Amino acid sequence: MAKLYFYYASMNAGKSTTLLQADFNYRERGMRTMLWTAALDDRSDAGHAIESRIGLHAGANRFAAGTDLFEQVCAAHAVEPLSCVLVDEAQFLTPTQVWQCADLADKADIPVLCYGLRTDFRGELFPGAAVLLGIADSLVELKAVCHCGRKASMNLRVDEAGRAVSEGAQTEIGGNDRYVALCRRHFSEALGR
Repeated sequence: MAKLYFYYASMNAGKSTTLLQADFNYRERGMRTMLWTAALDDRSDAGHAIESRIGLHAGANRFAAGTDLFEQVCAAHAVEPLSCVLVDEAQFLTPTQVWQCADLADKADIPVLCYGLRTDFRGELFPGAAVLLGIADSLVELKAVCHCGRKASMNLRVDEAGRAVSEGAQTEIGGNDRYVALCRRHFSEALGR
């Protein structure tokens, strides 16, 4: 029986690296996979849709808010059976798309592994992450480390000078130049809470 998995963590925890390793494991055994990532994340080089900070990369399909994942995956699965679907930046899935991922597991019997952030720079759940936390068959927290050595579970947005940012759009694409993974204590202190 296929399942819907949600692997979540703060920034710099190795989510994309773990996804690419899982993809490699399937392909090494002769199994076919399908990779997806958010169209709004345009940081990767041309031809590489998923790229980890340690240099691993793979091409992937891109989803936007209107993408019907169930329809597109089932169409590919009908041509050549898929053993697994892997979704990077899953926090950017719409609630409808998360339910489509659940339908892929439940109705098409294809395991779906989603990797993403749980919360934004204000400590609030992303809509896609909220639904994944509610309906995924398996929740796995990947660990990152705060500068103090504690588990980093929060994503602090910083400006060009490295100062904490507490206002703005929920989604702003960036890497180490815009976000710092912190434990809850240091996150709260940085925001003056």
